[in-house]
Amino acid sequence: MMLRKSSKLLLSNPNNYISAHTANSVVPRLFSHSQTPSSSIKLGFLNNVSDGIRASATPASAFDILSLGRHFGRCYWELSKARLSLLVVATSGTGYVLGSGNAIDLAGLCWTCTGTMMVAASANSLNQVFEISNDAKMKRTMLRPLPSGRISIPHAATWATSVGLAGTALLAYNTNMLTAGLAASNLFLYAFVYTPLKQIHPINTWVGAVVGAIPPLLGWTAASGQISLNGMILPAALYFWQIPHFMALAYLCRQDYAAGGYRMLSLADASGQRTASVALRNCLYLIPLGFLACDWGVTSGWFCLESSLITLAMSAAAFSFYKDRTTQKARKMFHASLLYLPVFMSGLMVHRLTTDNQQCLVEENTKRIVELSSSSETIAEEGGNSNRKSVRHSTVGRQARPPVAYASVAPFPFLPAPSYASTT
Repeated sequence: MMLRKSSKLLLSNPNNYISAHTANSVVPRLFSHSQTPSSSIKLGFLNNVSDGIRASATPASAFDILSLGRHFGRCYWELSKARLSLLVVATSGTGYVLGSGNAIDLAGLCWTCTGTMMVAASANSLNQVFEISNDAKMKRTMLRPLPSGRISIPHAATWATSVGLAGTALLAYNTNMLTAGLAASNLFLYAFVYTPLKQIHPINTWVGAVVGAIPPLLGWTAASGQISLNGMILPAALYFWQIPHFMALAYLCRQDYAAGGYRMLSLADASGQRTASVALRNCLYLIPLGFLACDWGVTSGWFCLESSLITLAMSAAAFSFYKDRTTQKARKMFHASLLYLPVFMSGLMVHRLTTDNQQCLVEENTKRIVELSSSSETIAEEGGNSNRKSVRHSTVGRQARPPVAYASVAPFPFLPAPSYASTT
């Protein structure tokens, strides 16, 4: 059966033999219309004109269309840097879950993730359009669709523009304008600021960290409709995490970056000491985030412990790289950074506190403070001056650490402030 189908394709056009074997590397060749039936008859490929029409109209055209679709699908996948874009979608989805109240809107979550994926794909595609000459000089990027010639620059630019506009419009229609504005701003920052800055100054790493910190904030605003202080936990984690992650990558690929013309900190740091110190310093900045997430009412206390453990593990890998700046130590730190992010985000979602949990915590602590205040005043009226002094010290000690007032007013402006009952 396969031999008959293959012979049928070859009879319609001998060029199909070439197309069938090159479909995975170049655009499959459609049937040539320049070959006349008479020349085909002379070559002995066709018995009559009708046989050629039937052969090229049914199985051969379907095969070419399928190969063409597969080719461009693969190109779009690589232009979008799909794995990186999926990581961006994961951070955005986590931000959406954290910004949701008691119930998560699954439809809104899906729209947010879809729009984020489209905008991220557009940004990554534009990045490759602008860096085609640089990618052609680097071993790890020279086989990308544009340097290898598998797709043209106008085609890639059209794809990037279309998917970017569609993703921004999708977010604006299905979430809110704030989320769409953040997505469009991040697209502009990545493609038109971070991308050219990579060839100008090492500060590009810090600008890229800002780009990576925006998607979780985008997810938060899509769910809550506003930017609040407690919504900055995950963006802060993404920002500080990216610095040691990229420092390790820049150290491992410093020769490739030098060949591509990129200005990374590791290229001007022959000993690697500055690169390692920057990585270690930013790992240490991650340590307080678990405590802040608990203190601001985003998560329970268990997350504080888990976050501290995983952050200390990553910091230990960074310290090891700082003490012994070798490729093996840099790779170890890179792998530790890859482990940190999914564990941190999973912990945030597992231990997150819903609005009801936060409200119950506020009411419980408020009631406890009111009871302590009432009992203190009663004891003060019945006791002598010495008792009044001790009660006064006890009351001041209780009010010196006001978790309810701080948690209600500062990071959670949408929660009611605690009410303190006055006794008569």
